[in-house]
Amino acid sequence: MRSTLVSRVKAREASDTMSSRDLLRVRNVSTRFFTKTGQINAVEDVSFTVRDGETFGIVGESGSGKSVTAHTIMGLVESPGRITSGEIWYRDPALADTVDESDGEFVNLVELDAETRRALRGPSFGMIFQDPMSSMDPSVTVGEQIAQAVEAQRRASTTPRSVSTRTQEYGLTRFVIDSLVPNRGYVGEESMTRAVELLETAGIPDPAERADAYPHEFSGGMLQRAMIAQALAGEPDLLVADEPTTALDVTIQAQILSLLSELQTETDMSVILITHNLGVIARMCERVGVMYAGKIVERGSLEDVFENAVHPYTKGLLGSVPDIETPDARLEPVAGSVPSLVDSEMGERCSFADRCPKAMEACLEPPPEFDADTGLVIEDDVRNTCPLCLGATSVRPRGISFDIQFSSW
Repeated sequence: MRSTLVSRVKAREASDTMSSRDLLRVRNVSTRFFTKTGQINAVEDVSFTVRDGETFGIVGESGSGKSVTAHTIMGLVESPGRITSGEIWYRDPALADTVDESDGEFVNLVELDAETRRALRGPSFGMIFQDPMSSMDPSVTVGEQIAQAVEAQRRASTTPRSVSTRTQEYGLTRFVIDSLVPNRGYVGEESMTRAVELLETAGIPDPAERADAYPHEFSGGMLQRAMIAQALAGEPDLLVADEPTTALDVTIQAQILSLLSELQTETDMSVILITHNLGVIARMCERVGVMYAGKIVERGSLEDVFENAVHPYTKGLLGSVPDIETPDARLEPVAGSVPSLVDSEMGERCSFADRCPKAMEACLEPPPEFDADTGLVIEDDVRNTCPLCLGATSVRPRGISFDIQFSSW
């Protein structure tokens, strides 16, 4: 498996032609949940960039903060959670001209009001949720639900990608009335036709017939395709896919990943792919961030992370993957489990220290200050904060850009 991953990485590195334009810039973002048991630091000082047309992967074990990061970007963090610090810059020239919190073509999503954030979902951002069965309304047909998404975008904007043409003529109140009051139809015939087209695009056979089926009548793979169709209703610039292949068998996983690749090629949209599967990352992504205990501890190109991993946690993940060329080799799993993210139980030290086989005294000290924009430790020209890693990547010549970066733990 490990040799297969390496071959996939080399194949992608050879074929990728990434755009240098940034679409999304996440800078030092923290999301916390304020509960009776204490403050939970679900996402801590996370930074990464997504470029036009690329797939950026976020990989890590369960409980590392991947899904909360996705919800943070989408503006879907609900009480008792909230974004406590950081900035999320999204390139939207039309919207940037109408708001105060902007930087050239970029607008800071964190500073936007809830209504504006909601209006961006669909034409700017689409999301595939982790569990399609619980994400869809069981009492409404699949086609109707997709058509509702299409209709909402049609009424909100004359053109799906245009922010400046969005109006406030059709708000949440009218949507609720149209949805609940008998004989007051919300979805038009044009939207239903488009819903069937989206189902066909997502690879669902007999889409017109399947549009009249309910979620429980779909298989897991077909329901995931329907979720993809719904996410594409607004023709988004950025698609956030949260564990899109979880709970699917290997054959269906491959089909879903192929579908996402085809759709990305056709639409040139960017994708944030969240998964715990390193094979999925190797197949789909140009760059990747490794997440642990709410923080991205290593990020870079596939070659950087898969072939030249520096962080002990990344090495542990790669070491736990079976190698088909040496089937008798002993696996080396990462011992222990993700630590508590409750603030009172966290220390000012490396959160991986208790699981790291090479931890030393310096790992129990507070990490040095980290500059998210340059990827450098403030007092040294290095790109990580792990004492173990400093020897491997210590002094870099100034003026040379290295893609692999680390954050403070």
